[in-house]
Amino acid sequence: MESNNMIEVKNLTKKFGDFIAVDDISFEVKQSEVFGLLGPNGAGKSTTIRMLTTLIRPNDGTAKIGGYDVIKQDSKVRELIGLVSEKMIMYDRLTAKENLKFFGKLYNMPDSVLNPKIDELLEMLNLSKWKNSKVGTFSTGMRQRMNVIRALLNTPQVLFLDEPTLGLDPQSTVEIREFIKKLNREHKTTIILTTHMMNEADLLCDRIGIIDKGKIVALDTSANLKKTISGNGTTILKLEIPNLTSSLLNTIQSVKCVNSVSQENNSHIKIHATGDDAFDLIIDAVRAKKGKINSIEKLEPTLEDVFLKITGREVRDKADNKIVMKHGPGPKRFSQKQRVR
Repeated sequence: MESNNMIEVKNLTKKFGDFIAVDDISFEVKQSEVFGLLGPNGAGKSTTIRMLTTLIRPNDGTAKIGGYDVIKQDSKVRELIGLVSEKMIMYDRLTAKENLKFFGKLYNMPDSVLNPKIDELLEMLNLSKWKNSKVGTFSTGMRQRMNVIRALLNTPQVLFLDEPTLGLDPQSTVEIREFIKKLNREHKTTIILTTHMMNEADLLCDRIGIIDKGKIVALDTSANLKKTISGNGTTILKLEIPNLTSSLLNTIQSVKCVNSVSQENNSHIKIHATGDDAFDLIIDAVRAKKGKINSIEKLEPTLEDVFLKITGREVRDKADNKIVMKHGPGPKRFSQKQRVR
């Protein structure tokens, strides 16, 4: 490997029929970096990971892992990588140790290396006392920890984590995140994380690429991405209005400085606005319509806000959450109910 980059992607494209899932993307990931790919469902995150892990072939472009081409040298690439996919690959009727021995043998690992490695990883992820229990009896969090262990058996230089905490309880989520940080810190493992959970990316990633409709639409550190919001006169407010009505909501949306309004429930709204006088204009508009304001919170920009500004929609759909955009980056104004997928 000639450069400091562990992963090099150039003009990578993947089509399924007429649908372009990944559209001419290019990026690099440095050695020992935690790199995040963020985006909503269907944005192209998982398809990108599947190409980089040699599971599917691109239609165009190139990708290299550790200097090896994912198409021409796919067997070499597989020696370097581990994958934790959204789908948990385990056999319920086998014990934890039996599962791991099976997958270790697929790497042609001798027992003298494999057995100590299994014991080490079970200990690291707090599963040692269940090593002789059948995986079918495990909770979702325990199964996902097993999924991580399976991906680490061959001591990969690059670990791909595709939605590693999706559907987990809070305790299991924290455990997986802490382990990711420890793995990167102590073993210098390069980690590629796909997620639509912005707080997870904020906690873990050195740099973040935002992918939408198959394209990389932004790539930088979390801090620098947030500066694109905070540095251009943007105001983000959260208001609690107990007598919020459709008429009042329409009034707020019509204020010239307002870019978007997100209704979180019957009384709470989040407003993105631009201009030095945005705060006064919004509050005056609410009071002119006899709106009662119980609380006002001026928010610091988040990665969710960055995604909303860049793409015109939130990274994660919310149940019963009405979002109205004005003057946004999208080609049309829209009003829609967004639903959890």
